[in-house]
Amino acid sequence: MPKPLLPLLLLALAACQSTPVPPTVQRVDLNRYAGTWYEIARLPVWFENGCVGVTAQYTTRPNGKVTVLNASYLRSLDGQRKSITGTARVTDPPANTKLKVMFFWPFEGDYWILRLDPDYRWAAVGSPDRDTLWILSRTPTLDDTLYNSIIASLKTDGFPVDQLEKTPQK
Repeated sequence: MPKPLLPLLLLALAACQSTPVPPTVQRVDLNRYAGTWYEIARLPVWFENGCVGVTAQYTTRPNGKVTVLNASYLRSLDGQRKSITGTARVTDPPANTKLKVMFFWPFEGDYWILRLDPDYRWAAVGSPDRDTLWILSRTPTLDDTLYNSIIASLKTDGFPVDQLEKTPQK
């Protein structure tokens, strides 16, 4: 092989190596996870442009699926209220840590539960490609020390936490 091609080959091989997927929590009790969660922070995503006061309501179904109701206000906490309903399905039973969420058939998105408080008071969820990340809480605010601890933990898993945007809440 000619020597000028060797660096290109090494560069191509390095680009093909994938980053390991982030770990999830060991197990999730979906009945305990159900209920209302407030979005504390998120990585920017096109479908949440201009959204504030974001909440997610999860309701378990007898068939094992979860109804997802996302609601928000447009541009300000006094803005127009909007919502969308979807369905989530577990892809790793019985652990229940990896779900696929669908709001528009046939498109599904990954929803991996990456961190979860033992008392289900806060969670960090995202996708294995690290393009999405949400910090959620059962209350509209989260203690700064706890928030920073969660962020530091997610940073070690390769999430671009410097791009997180805090979500205004009522």
